[in-house]
Amino acid sequence: MPRIGPGELLVRVWASGICGSDVMEWYRARRAPCVLGHEIGAEVVEVGRGVTDFVVGDRVFVSHHVPCGRCHYCLRDRETVCDQLRSTNYDPGGFAEYVRVPAVNLAEGVFALPDALTYEDAVFIEPLGCAYRGQRRAGVGDGDVVAVLGAGLTGLIHIRLARAMGAERVIATDVLPTRREAALRSGAAVALDARGDVAKGIREANEGRLADVVIVATGAPAALRQAFDCVDRGGTILFFAPTEPGYELPMPFNRVWGDEVTVFTSYGAAPRDIEDAMALLGSGKVKVADMVTHRLPLERVQEGFRLVAEPVDSLKVIIEPQK
Repeated sequence: MPRIGPGELLVRVWASGICGSDVMEWYRARRAPCVLGHEIGAEVVEVGRGVTDFVVGDRVFVSHHVPCGRCHYCLRDRETVCDQLRSTNYDPGGFAEYVRVPAVNLAEGVFALPDALTYEDAVFIEPLGCAYRGQRRAGVGDGDVVAVLGAGLTGLIHIRLARAMGAERVIATDVLPTRREAALRSGAAVALDARGDVAKGIREANEGRLADVVIVATGAPAALRQAFDCVDRGGTILFFAPTEPGYELPMPFNRVWGDEVTVFTSYGAAPRDIEDAMALLGSGKVKVADMVTHRLPLERVQEGFRLVAEPVDSLKVIIEPQK
């Protein structure tokens, strides 16, 4: 049981989602030993001296990373590269029964859950907020044809979000038939085998044109390279997922230059993205409940990690520490 100080909260974790980053060995090994988990729905059980915005019993979502809101980056809508954001976290991590929320996280990172959202819904707030930030910056909107390369959990969130953002059509790709089927259920008009001629498939589904926005929701090098073949003139490529360390991406520079293709990345979510993600979930514009495939108690967290690291029929795996 963590002990809290002035300006802090103690929360009881009811649901904690396993993120793809939690099972990336190169990412977590350098941080070990540690308790992972950063997608939590929780209940306030103790309030530190001086805290006035929350009371015992409040249902909350807690961001693990919070920006300062004052630095060069924050003032330019680049909160996710803020030094403070990259150094903050809660204690010990979301795969625990109780979590201490430091004062710095309390200022910009604790959000009351609307009545319409369950603790399970809360585990989608952070991943949806990250996707929303990427699509907001990519300008996804009415009339766009969006290609989502990779139909794992992140890709499915992007498909559903793109439809909510007004995309005319979403075309998905994946190597697994089960994921292509999940993409169609999530609102994709077409789901292509990523090992085939994806550019040709996009043209056939889009009256001869390529995609206005290509979202790469996997770190597979083949998908990163494929993105350049899938984007239309004047289009945008969003690289949303990391690769293994040291990978260098070859780029057809003259084509990117001549066709005025915009290429950028997106990492994390700012507080306003979290708030917008909560609104999208609360309004039902983005539905997520059907993506939960496994619910496990804390003592089975290793099984949960295997389900995410070696997915066959799993999408969202949720740990329930109080069960």
